[in-house]
Amino acid sequence: MAKLILSMDNLVLKEIPLNKERTTLGRKASNDIQIDNLAISGEHAVIVTILNDSFLEDFNSTNGTFVNGQQVKKHFLQNNDVIELGKYRLKYVNEAVQQASQADFEKTMVLRPDMMRKAAEQAVAGKPAEAAAPAMAPPVNLAPPIHAAAPQSTPVAAAAASAVPAPMGAIQVLNGSNAGRTLDLVKSLTTLGKPGVQVAVIARRPHGYFLTHVEGAKFPTVNGNAIDTQAHELQDHDVIELAGVKMEFFVKT
Repeated sequence: MAKLILSMDNLVLKEIPLNKERTTLGRKASNDIQIDNLAISGEHAVIVTILNDSFLEDFNSTNGTFVNGQQVKKHFLQNNDVIELGKYRLKYVNEAVQQASQADFEKTMVLRPDMMRKAAEQAVAGKPAEAAAPAMAPPVNLAPPIHAAAPQSTPVAAAAASAVPAPMGAIQVLNGSNAGRTLDLVKSLTTLGKPGVQVAVIARRPHGYFLTHVEGAKFPTVNGNAIDTQAHELQDHDVIELAGVKMEFFVKT
């Protein structure tokens, strides 16, 4: 479990486990982490934690929120990042991420600098050979057709149809050194991008997949159009561009 180590003048004050989805920081007593100091706004910032990932967002505070000496509005926290609020320091510690191998492509795909250098290369042509599945929109029934010998109105047929899981989504890299590589979106949250440059997440929800901007001055684009601050629902064969890398989202059939 990730945690914060609160200190001031190199003196550790306490450790705070990030065991909630939202952990608020500020001067007011209503915050999860209250720091009673005039340099800190009443509602200063929030840390959103989903699975093993945590994201820091500043609440338009008066004096700003800094991470490793740089002022941020939104930031994808990494192990040993230091959040600075006035004279106070909050060290982010996430041992689970520290111990995880970067080769764990099924959990998180972080785009390497060499992929960015080759971003200008022509996108690799070709989409999955299988026929495109219908675009996801709630509700969608992608159950395979029931054999003609089994009447669809029977309870057995109805039970079989209801047991079919929701369609699986995946992304395929279209350019750079990893062109052609695919990633099944089996996790609740998949982080994409390059920390410090541009980061986004794809959330898997019961009714579809949603892309959300997390960090960076530029927002990701979908089919050439920049998304906004709201979660963007992905459709079959949408092309995402993030940190100079193009990738195609598709529904596996």
